[in-house]
Amino acid sequence: MNKDQIAGATKEAAGKVQEAAGKLIGSKEQEAKGLVKQVEGNTQKAYGDVKEIVKDATK
Repeated sequence: MNKDQIAGATKEAAGKVQEAAGKLIGSKEQEAKGLVKQVEGNTQKAYGDVKEIVKDATK
């Protein structure tokens, strides 16, 4: 695992919490921010996955 995979997973989890909190308090803005954070986390995690694949392939 690399730092991008960890940071991405953490950001995705935080986004899920933020989205749920937004739903709980009825804030569409917080829900949207949570969804954006999830997408950012997924993207960063995928980037980390690709880095690992390339690293493993070059061994």
